[in-house]
Amino acid sequence: MSIDLIFRIGAVGILVSVLCQVLKHSGREEQAFLTSLAGLLLVLYWVIPYIYELFETIQDLFAL
Repeated sequence: MSIDLIFRIGAVGILVSVLCQVLKHSGREEQAFLTSLAGLLLVLYWVIPYIYELFETIQDLFAL
């Protein structure tokens, strides 16, 4: 896992949090929820290959 991924996750977190606050204060709570959900899905899309690799390594380690 590279440091670039950590910075991208942090940037998405900051951006989503600012957008959610702006949308909530303007009375658009449904869109704020969808924005946070989209941010979560984007980060999961980036992280899932690393989780898969971790489980593959653990499986090889214990030879299951």
